[in-house]
Amino acid sequence: MPSIGISTLDRRRPPTPRRPPTGCAGDPAKRSIALLVVVLVLLGAIAARTGYLQVVASDDYVAAGLRQRITPIALPADRGSIFDRNGDELAMSVPSTTVWADPLQVVHPQEAANVLAPVLEADPVAIEAALRTKGRFVYVKRQLTPEMGTRVAALFRDITMDDKGKPRHDHPLKGVFLRDEPTRVRPAGDLARALLGGVDPDGRGYAGLEDQYDKPLLGTPGELLIERDLKGNTIAAGEQRLNPALRGADLVLTVDRSLQYEVERVLGDAVASSQAKGAMAVVMNPRTGEVLAMANMTAGRDGAPPVPAGSNAALVSTFEPGSVNKIVTMAAAIEEGVHKPTDVLVVPDRLPVSVHTFSDHDPHGPMSWTLADILSQSSNVGTIMVAQELGATRVDEYLRKFGLSSFTGLDFPKESRGSMLDLSEWNGTSIGSIPIGQGVAVNAMQMLGAFNIIANKGVAIPPRLVRATVDGQGVEKLTRPGGSRKVISEATAQEVTRMLVRAVADGTGDKARIDRYTVAGKTGTARKPSVTSRGYVEGAYMASFAGFVPAENPQLSAIVVIDEPVGGIYGGQIAAPVFAQISQYALRLLRIPPPPGPAGAPR
Repeated sequence: MPSIGISTLDRRRPPTPRRPPTGCAGDPAKRSIALLVVVLVLLGAIAARTGYLQVVASDDYVAAGLRQRITPIALPADRGSIFDRNGDELAMSVPSTTVWADPLQVVHPQEAANVLAPVLEADPVAIEAALRTKGRFVYVKRQLTPEMGTRVAALFRDITMDDKGKPRHDHPLKGVFLRDEPTRVRPAGDLARALLGGVDPDGRGYAGLEDQYDKPLLGTPGELLIERDLKGNTIAAGEQRLNPALRGADLVLTVDRSLQYEVERVLGDAVASSQAKGAMAVVMNPRTGEVLAMANMTAGRDGAPPVPAGSNAALVSTFEPGSVNKIVTMAAAIEEGVHKPTDVLVVPDRLPVSVHTFSDHDPHGPMSWTLADILSQSSNVGTIMVAQELGATRVDEYLRKFGLSSFTGLDFPKESRGSMLDLSEWNGTSIGSIPIGQGVAVNAMQMLGAFNIIANKGVAIPPRLVRATVDGQGVEKLTRPGGSRKVISEATAQEVTRMLVRAVADGTGDKARIDRYTVAGKTGTARKPSVTSRGYVEGAYMASFAGFVPAENPQLSAIVVIDEPVGGIYGGQIAAPVFAQISQYALRLLRIPPPPGPAGAPR
């Protein structure tokens, strides 16, 4: 019989007896004491934290809570106005009504659109689309006209209020609101439109002087801080702080509104009568550099009358000056001692220069002409002969000294500096073309600046368009004229002046004569370069006249440029009479008397 072995269970050790619990776990009294200690520690921490919050950090938390309830409301600054030299407003901001919506609050977008469309003279589909956009803010229509604003305000009263004047809680315009918003207006309409420029719906300048002086005109926005409850309602006795907006500065221009109006009127008539594409003119005081008028007119569409141009071509566009440029060549020759005005040259009607032959307008045999005769007759050949003796280096030097190819200093937006070949780029014919104003591009202001140097005894005075700024507190700050510079001697300037007087008295500029006044000036006729290819546009010309008056004591200077006249194309025919009309009006307006003695005698 097999033996029975000892089982594994029989081999296990007997269990160790449990020891009775020790410490807190086994003593209820100790457990209570430990729990009490924990509670006291927690209460102490809470008390310390509460004390810290109430004493040390109370101001920070009060401020944080206040910030949560405070709503900032931006207060836009009033944009400054633009005045002419006599204090007449040319541009100003006035209140207007703007319609806006919170699409989240709009309940009936289609019905609201149908109600608003007739009054706003807008497409109901477009309005409905705006009212259905995502977000909390959308413009429906901005800066309404006064008449439209009145109609919209009446519509809102009729729809949102009942017969007893109490608000209706359910109406189709729920979520649509009105607000006041400044809009820019020009009391004189489109007068000086291109010069003044424009302002966008947000009140920022985007062109012209409005753009150039946008920062001072804008002013400094303010802010109103108001306290609201959790529902967004204003707390009557809550926190309120006001940081008032500061109005932008006003600009006082050198321009005279009455003269500007007359210049635009006369230019418009010239554009219409000559069937030109457009015209520009600048009128200045050569002694001070102040711009008294700067006008740009363009032909109307489909036979409509000419209108003020949107672009200030007198500064931003360029043209080949043609014969008005000849004064620089003559001034350089006299200043450098190459010739005196009375020196006689034998001038043919044609002159080969390298591969090109230059000619005068009218055929003639060899003529014994002085420099004064050459300028008076606007001889291309005679001018080129003088330039050849002067040399390319000095011709180039004087063109630059007279300010051609340099910015005028007005810093007008998009102003063109013109263009002129670098001396190293001249070819064989350049000594023939450049002295007579071909292959050179200038703006009207630059060209008038060259005449102002002659009028101002050889001194260049930088032009000015802004006389002063007046800040929101009424403090006037005069603009500082730029520094003057000597270009030619007074003696040379006087000699050239006498030559220009003769060019008007019995030369090509005779239609610029003004009764009882001595006019100094020069005509110009130049072909228009093609913008799509090399060479010139067939039959397209720029006719110009520039000068100053009275020649004995110049107080008024002007340039007139007619763009692509039809029929008569010459500066003496088209531009000189316009110069005379503008100057006659300006002389009367500014009370500039004729000189005494023979110079002021009737012609």
